[in-house]
Amino acid sequence: MRVTVYHNPRCGTSRKVLEIIRERGVEPEVIDYLADPPGRAELETLRDRLGLGARDLLRRNGTPYDELGLDDPNWSDEALIDTIAEHPILLQRPVVVTAKGAKICRPAEVVNTLL
Repeated sequence: MRVTVYHNPRCGTSRKVLEIIRERGVEPEVIDYLADPPGRAELETLRDRLGLGARDLLRRNGTPYDELGLDDPNWSDEALIDTIAEHPILLQRPVVVTAKGAKICRPAEVVNTLL
């Protein structure tokens, strides 16, 4: 089974998701999205796989969300995707992608629905 995890090693939930996946005997492809940020096209693909709007990909805590004024409803999906590409810390985490679909795995146990 191919599993991809967009991972932040400093995030406890993200570490827990990796632990759950590995306990199931799967070694996932781990993308440290802060060290190797996804580009616009990859973010659009993730958004589409998740079936969410760009705003749903945003993380607020510990990010420049407030200082960038991202709570303004006038931001378009395209502009939000560009902003996430520029500031990858804004990407909600962890995102897990498998053949069964893609989900933001918060809480961590959500990953079980993809395995």
